[in-house]
Amino acid sequence: MKKLLYGAAYYDEYMPYDRVEKDMEMMEKAGMNVIRIAESTWSTWEKEEGKFDFTSLHRMLDAAKRHHISVIVGTPTYAIPSWLCDKADDMLALTHGGPGIYGHRQNMDITNPIYLKYAERMIRKLMEEVKDEPHVIGFQLDNETKAYDTCGPRAQAMFVERLKEKYPDIEAFNHEFGLDYWSNRVDDWAHFPDIRGTINGSLAAEYAAFQRDLVTEFLGWQEAIVKEYAREDQFITQNFDYDWDERTGGLGLQPEVDQFAAAKHVSIAGCDIYHPNAQDLTGAEITTLGNISRGLKKDNYLVLETEAQGNLGWLPYPGQLRLCAYSHVANGANMVEYWHWHSIHNAIESYWKGVLSHDLQENETYRECAIVGNEWKRIGAKLVNLKKKNKVAVVADARSNTGLIQFPMETRDGHGYNRVLRWICDSLHRLNVEFDVIPAREEELGRYQVVILPALYSATESFLNAINDYVSKGGNLIATFKSGFADEHLKIYADVQPHIIHRALGISYDQFTFPKEVGVTYKGKRGEASEWMEMVSTEGAHVLSAYDHSVWKKYAAATVHTYGKGHAMYLASYFSTAVLEEMLCDFLRAIEWNEPEKIQVVANYPVVVKQGINDEGNHIVYLLNYSNQEQYVKLPDYEGIELLTEAKVQPGDDICVKPWDLCVLCYEEA
Repeated sequence: MKKLLYGAAYYDEYMPYDRVEKDMEMMEKAGMNVIRIAESTWSTWEKEEGKFDFTSLHRMLDAAKRHHISVIVGTPTYAIPSWLCDKADDMLALTHGGPGIYGHRQNMDITNPIYLKYAERMIRKLMEEVKDEPHVIGFQLDNETKAYDTCGPRAQAMFVERLKEKYPDIEAFNHEFGLDYWSNRVDDWAHFPDIRGTINGSLAAEYAAFQRDLVTEFLGWQEAIVKEYAREDQFITQNFDYDWDERTGGLGLQPEVDQFAAAKHVSIAGCDIYHPNAQDLTGAEITTLGNISRGLKKDNYLVLETEAQGNLGWLPYPGQLRLCAYSHVANGANMVEYWHWHSIHNAIESYWKGVLSHDLQENETYRECAIVGNEWKRIGAKLVNLKKKNKVAVVADARSNTGLIQFPMETRDGHGYNRVLRWICDSLHRLNVEFDVIPAREEELGRYQVVILPALYSATESFLNAINDYVSKGGNLIATFKSGFADEHLKIYADVQPHIIHRALGISYDQFTFPKEVGVTYKGKRGEASEWMEMVSTEGAHVLSAYDHSVWKKYAAATVHTYGKGHAMYLASYFSTAVLEEMLCDFLRAIEWNEPEKIQVVANYPVVVKQGINDEGNHIVYLLNYSNQEQYVKLPDYEGIELLTEAKVQPGDDICVKPWDLCVLCYEEA
């Protein structure tokens, strides 16, 4: 991209009165240069079947053009009009919870041919309206797409057909999924039982994988339609979202979408990243979720939604909105866009506030947006297209996520996998170790000096053998409990745990439990074990910490092992982040981990350091202060410029980063 994009989702259709011209004028004044429109308003544009009225669409397009604002158009297929619901008895998805009821969005069966017929017609009508608009720069496919747990007869029949293709021999299918248990064998494909009743975790996980495939195929179907109209200079994206925690927002890997697979249907990855603010702002969600997004295409990405004022309790302190905007860009984002421009006056999201409050006047949030927008007009060309070359990778895996939903740890809230993922990623964030997020693919491993497996519960033998090979050739591995336990169908491996990689790790175990009053101590720091603990015995590994418990003290909680030319650390339980971070620091020091492509900046959290190379070949270094106290950082031994103030910085200077503020340093060479 030639510039950073900055803006908000905009809905003329939701406004209590006509103010489109005023809104675009305010956006332009604030330095905003992009809006996203259209993804939510099918019923406005087609109030009756076949009767289209795109008046509001053209009002937004025309006003945006007058105010030099680019437009991203979303296909309005994720919320259907009520008249379409009446077109078929199975229009709404039949789910594990029963039949759908009209009212909520994302309630339709995305395999329904009648839905697809009318959705295609709407997409084509919309594309005809916008295809000749020069300031339409891209298209968003649908919105936070999922399969919505469709379990109707059509979807289940499709699932059975895929199983028949994969397992021509039904006996092989029964064996692979262990269906002898409780007499669950399928004697004939025609007698395949309703998937909603299965007690077999492997079969349930396979259906979840099938549902993820439906999402990939649905986005591919939309991509093909949009491509018929799109110009070569227009991008196609999707606002992938993440596992959700009601209190903290985006949590981790989305269990209902294989985002690494689905991303092949977009030209640039997009995402929705939500997080707490005020006293709870840490930047961790921006880092972890942004890293997943950057990993989808191994390239820069778009933040299509993040909060301005946001959910109740998320109102940012002064400075935090600006700090977060720069944090996204420091992580590799080329766009920051708020959901949404104005606070809505009715319906379910009335208290999810936008840039403007319900009075639609300038406020503190708007004025802080204007600071960001006008700064980016001045220096954005030096910040766009930031390229990163990280030496650490965290493996994120959809099937393992499903595995820990089917077989939860002590935290039985359906987020067990992502709790472990964030345990690792948040610690790296606080330690100022930048990392990529990669899928469990063998070809990815050799690019990294350190590879981390958080709860890789489900893994093929091929990948586990590749992990051993990676370590033996000089790679460095960190693996947590619940890794290498089951195969790709969640069938538990019937030998030494962790399967295959026990050789690289130099450990084994055959028992585990939920810890109670068990401590883990390392270098004088002690934390309570929780969630899960494995009774690890060493087979050549060095014990970093044994369990602090009268009975379990003979077992290791953390170990390190030399295997071939590489090293491997194993974490057998979930324990305090203070202990974890001390262990991670020592492991990285021991392997002499370094990043020669990066400028070495010594800083401690709450200052987070992010960096990369810009289009001019310069090193851009961000110092982000996630605290309400001034922080001082000693600068590296190079002359540079602080871009926000345009002040020169000298080698070895101490620089002050104000509370909830940042510095952006530019070095021509390193």
